[in-house]
Amino acid sequence: MKIAQIAPPWITIPPHNFGGTENALFHLIEEQVAQGHEVTLFATADARTSAHLISFIPASLVSEGVPWQAGMKAYYHLHKSIEYISSHQFDIVHTHLSSSGDMYLFPLLADLNTPHVTTLHSHFPFDRSIGPWVGDADAYFMEWARQVPLITISEHARRNPLPDNVIGTVHHGIQTDRYRPLTEENGDYFLWLGRFSYEKGAHLAIEAARRAGVPLVLAGIKEPHKPESVQYYKHMIEPYLDGKQIRYVGPVSHQQKVELLSQARGLLHPIVWDEPFGMVLIEAMATGCPIIATPRGATPEIVKHEQTGFLARSVDEIVDCIPRITEIDRRAVREHAEKYFSAPTMVENYVHIYKQIIASHK
Repeated sequence: MKIAQIAPPWITIPPHNFGGTENALFHLIEEQVAQGHEVTLFATADARTSAHLISFIPASLVSEGVPWQAGMKAYYHLHKSIEYISSHQFDIVHTHLSSSGDMYLFPLLADLNTPHVTTLHSHFPFDRSIGPWVGDADAYFMEWARQVPLITISEHARRNPLPDNVIGTVHHGIQTDRYRPLTEENGDYFLWLGRFSYEKGAHLAIEAARRAGVPLVLAGIKEPHKPESVQYYKHMIEPYLDGKQIRYVGPVSHQQKVELLSQARGLLHPIVWDEPFGMVLIEAMATGCPIIATPRGATPEIVKHEQTGFLARSVDEIVDCIPRITEIDRRAVREHAEKYFSAPTMVENYVHIYKQIIASHK
């Protein structure tokens, strides 16, 4: 199958340390190529991919310091990509929506004759900015959005208010061979991994670890462009970093992430928002690392209580689950990831939907 994948231009593929959409897209494309599909990736020139890469801007916008509100280069990338596709032959065009600038896809796709589909990687509304401001422009874009077949990344996301043209749900998957456990001997620490923003719950992981008397390693990125995230880190994270029980090791590469997960007793994931998926959960399970997570958003679709970890509704419950982490069979955790959240499974599900769209288009 001849597939065109249009990536958002903000974070490179694969991401250097954080980028859930870009990480999922990397695994999807690499597996599609491995299965013999002819894939063209439209992304920034700093992307690394096995697909044929076509770029219209030299580097990911975040790496160039472009603020998320500045959408001119993002629009140029999307416009040029679809302009190229409209004059070339592809079986299917797959686009990805994760930020407000990606909403330009809908009017751009309106007149495209090639069969196409868009995956929603985040929740509506997309017309929002840094801080509490939320606009009403999403309603204007529904004129075009209702014409584009949509895919959600979880059943929970599908239950949110959406246009009536959602045609399926496909969970993210990863190439599990890239996450093989590096050791069978585990350290004494628990791990939190993600962005330092309130909704990701690092402060709750710290509280639980302190109360349970266990070491906690924090790994991830700060968000200096978001004032509320800067204040969050300064007041709710930094005061508790003692370099002993609570340690922050900074952003991590893929290899460092696998090492930390392989050796951790468990991953603490006490999110306080309805996350549409959660890539770190399937990455942890692929290394055999069990999880203690709050049952928000799509988490109950991913973590099986008392099989691959524990679902805990409060810090009290997290503290109670921490000594029980040894009850979880790490081999069974990895087998669960391989069965339900592997890249081949994800590609199979997407190709099934591609074929439906192409048949309907004809």
